[in-house]
Amino acid sequence: MSNSILVVGGGFSGLTAALEAAEVGYEVFIVEKTPFLGGRVMQLSKYFPKLCPPSCGLEIQYQRIRNNPKIKFFTQASVKSVKGEAGNYTVKVAIEPRHTAPYSADLGLLASSLEGETTSDFDFGLAKRKPLYLSAPFAFPNRFVLDKEALTKADELKVGRSAAVDMNESGREIELEVGSIVLATGWKPYDVTRLSNLGAGQIPNCVTNMQLERLAAAGGPTDGSIKRPSDGKAPKKVAFVQCAGSRDQSHLNYCSYICCMASLKQATYVREQFPDAEVTIYYIDLRTPGRYDKFMRKVRADEKIKLVKGKVAGVEEDAASGDVIVEVEDAVKGEKKKVRYDMVVLATGMQPTLAGEKLPIDVPVDEDGFIIGGEEKGIFAAGCAKKPLDVMRSAQSGTSAALQAIQTVKGR
Repeated sequence: MSNSILVVGGGFSGLTAALEAAEVGYEVFIVEKTPFLGGRVMQLSKYFPKLCPPSCGLEIQYQRIRNNPKIKFFTQASVKSVKGEAGNYTVKVAIEPRHTAPYSADLGLLASSLEGETTSDFDFGLAKRKPLYLSAPFAFPNRFVLDKEALTKADELKVGRSAAVDMNESGREIELEVGSIVLATGWKPYDVTRLSNLGAGQIPNCVTNMQLERLAAAGGPTDGSIKRPSDGKAPKKVAFVQCAGSRDQSHLNYCSYICCMASLKQATYVREQFPDAEVTIYYIDLRTPGRYDKFMRKVRADEKIKLVKGKVAGVEEDAASGDVIVEVEDAVKGEKKKVRYDMVVLATGMQPTLAGEKLPIDVPVDEDGFIIGGEEKGIFAAGCAKKPLDVMRSAQSGTSAALQAIQTVKGR
């Protein structure tokens, strides 16, 4: 029997679950598939409820992890198999090589000297990154990663001469003995290329809400300056299209919960950077639960932000100017029209990371990929693995999962 707890996923809910359990004395293992902890919050410019940058909340969590010997974490790691029962699980974890030395010095100079480049998934395709990289300035662990596939021949010679790089490092497998498991596997943006009628993936100046977060982020591809991807111009007329892929039987059949608030927040990004800019938000219903209703009223009070109840039927590009033309039906006025914008932002839906994936842990999921059980086995879902949530409620969900996991191991 084991009193240890495994947390699968190092995003905000996973970190919360791990810290809550470790700080009352339980050994916790975090397994995170990316090179860094922090999850989707790391990619935001600001997050609710305080509208602070992600470094604000995450650096506190990172410091708590550094100071707690009860927590061990593995990045670039994935669960390969789980055997046993509640109170007595054997978990096999595969760890991919990072190719850089632990506690290595700042490799920024070496990284910038490399010729190779590849698309940055962290920036949702808006920028390129070097083969040797940190996803964000405040990334944790603050240790570079080498992507060998992106190296040129000349790059291989350069990094091969560095004492902090191990080109021959290989992957490894470890086994963990745990008593309970928290699944905090998070969410992914809905595949925007499936929204062909909205120009997604085809029109450069039609971006997703997460791409706009990266454009507005100080550590993003434009250093926080919101610009049109096609030509770098400042957008002075911007439209937000709500429910892009959500509440749609052909795509996601549910409300993604955070999209209305995200667009209201992002409208303030545009207005703060460009005092003369005009913003229009096209929505089906505005959903701003609880305390967020106050924020919605504040946004509505801005005379340069218009909220229009109407369904966007299609989006097309003016190839000569790069402008985006939105075809929309104003449900209140009962009129159809086409309106030209400098840039359009699609409020794409929130999909569980497990959607379409096979997890080597036997837990039931619904038709959308959200976890709907497993408690009787000592397996508990947290955050957006369970349902669409904002950051605050994800943290609360992480605390709840930690308490349930503790009860499982303590009871044995």
